[in-house]
Amino acid sequence: MQNRINRINEELQKVIAEVIRNLKDPRINHSLVSVVNVAAASDLSQAKVYISVLADDEEQNKVIAQLKSAEGFIRHEASEKIDLRVMPKLLFTLDHSIQEGAHINEILKQIERKDSLKGSE
Repeated sequence: MQNRINRINEELQKVIAEVIRNLKDPRINHSLVSVVNVAAASDLSQAKVYISVLADDEEQNKVIAQLKSAEGFIRHEASEKIDLRVMPKLLFTLDHSIQEGAHINEILKQIERKDSLKGSE
């Protein structure tokens, strides 16, 4: 059962990402929006769609609000591309993992620079 849900999650992620990329909504900068993960409930009644938006907090919140308002359309478009008897309700939520990873990377670079300065003394 878990393997089936994992395959559905992967397929939903691909399809939803494609639908979002093709949205003709000028308020969403598609180059800054990524579908990071999808976690569907075992009964497929709903699926959490984790979205990463490379922008400030205000812009992130606007994008999530736009996706939530377009949920019906996104759900309909996705249902035509994926073979499921029931298309789950989509719950869009912000995922900060990419931003956190970039922040950690920057901290590591700073530490590396400090270490190289100490080594050259």
